Amino acid sequence: MQIKKIPFEKYKTIKITITKHYQNDISNALFIFKKAGLFVENNNEEISIYFDIVDIKYLEQQQENLIVFNFLNELNKIKSYSSRNGKLVYASYKDDVKVKNKTQNKKNRLAYEYYKKDFDTTNNVISNDLINRIHCEDSYNFLKKLPNNCIDIILTSPPYNFGINYATENDSNLWKTYFDKLFNIFRECIRVLKHTGRIIINVQPLYSDYIPTHHIISNFFLQEGLIWKGEILWEKNNYNCNYCTWGSWKSPSSPYLKYSWEYIEIFCKNDLKKIGDSSNIDITGDEFKKFVYGKWAIAPERRMKEFNHSAMFPEELVNRALKLFSFKNDIVLDPFNGVGTTTKVAKKLQRQFIGIDISQDYCNTAQNRLDELDKQGSLI
Repeated sequence: MQIKKIPFEKYKTIKITITKHYQNDISNALFIFKKAGLFVENNNEEISIYFDIVDIKYLEQQQENLIVFNFLNELNKIKSYSSRNGKLVYASYKDDVKVKNKTQNKKNRLAYEYYKKDFDTTNNVISNDLINRIHCEDSYNFLKKLPNNCIDIILTSPPYNFGINYATENDSNLWKTYFDKLFNIFRECIRVLKHTGRIIINVQPLYSDYIPTHHIISNFFLQEGLIWKGEILWEKNNYNCNYCTWGSWKSPSSPYLKYSWEYIEIFCKNDLKKIGDSSNIDITGDEFKKFVYGKWAIAPERRMKEFNHSAMFPEELVNRALKLFSFKNDIVLDPFNGVGTTTKVAKKLQRQFIGIDISQDYCNTAQNRLDELDKQGSLI
């Protein structure tokens, strides 16, 4: 008959050195421990008691035995345990069991360990003459000139249908062209992003065309190997269509769903934890508690007509994103800078910035907003 081997490594252990005071108690103590369901080894110099679940009431009734008394004293020094049916449970608190394979088990729980890519971790310095400027260029061509791993955080909202010629594109190629152009730029964004840097994309699904843009863009970044950190709902508290637009009125045929929010998707390169100087943290405790709640109620930008831009996000959105996900002096890039909300707020928050847009009118407006900040600063 094969004797089952006891997996002692899974148990907690208390060892009691045998002295002359214990000689008369050894035999009875071994009987008590075994009756209590504990495993015991005795080499005549030391008794080793292995246990996971202890019937504490039964052992307390046997305290006249000095060895049992000594065991209970040592047992009371172990502070971590749970209770089950009147017994104390120690097995899951054994240090060896907790630590064993801890790192690997953590990786097994994290899905991104299976899809993320290991990008180069060496960060590079970008030329000073490119920083804190608005660049009126094609984003793809400009980004190609930047070194790898030189930007701390990318915050943008991609335009819809940029680079598409409606006169020459047919319906079957329209959206393929759009996403091909967009993703070529995003690949360059990933390349220039620093180790542990963040990419934050504000995007609204194209409801009227039934294209889940936020899913398509998120899936792109996942396939490229970035880590999805999370998603924020930007609650604008306004409908994206006229209230009288119902689709199939009072019919399940094809009702038109109404939305009052957009999405903010956050991705990380190589690691969820960003490298930065703690002295450059500028978010307050109250702000942190407010901003980590994944639903931001922020009114839409009301001054779009003034800036002649139909799809601006509000300054408060950029303020929250930069304070929550970046440090002061970080380099902030917006490859679709438009009229410069990202670059303006970055400057206000003492971040460095690079704004890129192909429209000269938009770039002029973005620069004017930066100049206005300088004027306000000189009046203080």
